Amino acid sequence: LLDFPTAFPIKIMGRREGGFTKAVIEIVLRHAPDFAPGSIETRPSREGRYISLTATVNATSQEQLDALYRELCDHPSVVMVL
Repeated sequence: LLDFPTAFPIKIMGRREGGFTKAVIEIVLRHAPDFAPGSIETRPSREGRYISLTATVNATSQEQLDALYRELCDHPSVVMVL
């Protein structure tokens, strides 16, 4: 169980295509308005077909995290959210 508020890293993996990072940032900001987009960590896959983004949000509740995970998972370019 988590004690809120807490810094919570979320890893989002998706296809490396135009607009992916921007779309992820927009989703994260809807659920965590205090998220700093410049803090997102980016790592391409070895073959360059996929990209991994790590966004650390200031989580205030389990409900907030659940809603964020749902919306990220529903995006067509997202392959996995951890």
